[in-house]
Amino acid sequence: MTITVTPEEIEQFRADLADYPDALAALNEIEDCEGDLEDASIALAIQVGQEPDTNDRWIEGVAKQWRHILCRADLKESLEDGLTANLLLALTEHTMLPLKLATPVAIFVMKTGVQNFCQSFEAKIR
Repeated sequence: MTITVTPEEIEQFRADLADYPDALAALNEIEDCEGDLEDASIALAIQVGQEPDTNDRWIEGVAKQWRHILCRADLKESLEDGLTANLLLALTEHTMLPLKLATPVAIFVMKTGVQNFCQSFEAKIR
């Protein structure tokens, strides 16, 4: 499943995150990859010293690794409200993700649907 971030979405995110250079760098990478979130995420991972082991669905794996944090009530609600600096800062505070990677992870969850992303996790903890 290819997730594409539109130029309009990138511009809106830039306006909302103008004071965060690492988030802007992530958005620039997404733009350079013609909105392909997977390609951009892999490039960003390499930039921050990670070694992605696959080119297919890598960002999904990273998001799932942090699902227990992303699906907490407070962060889940923030994700549903959209990409904000407070959301990204909370995500970097509670995970080991640098801001450059937290940005595409949050976008991935929002674009795939927060409820869908958290549904299987919530079923496991019941």
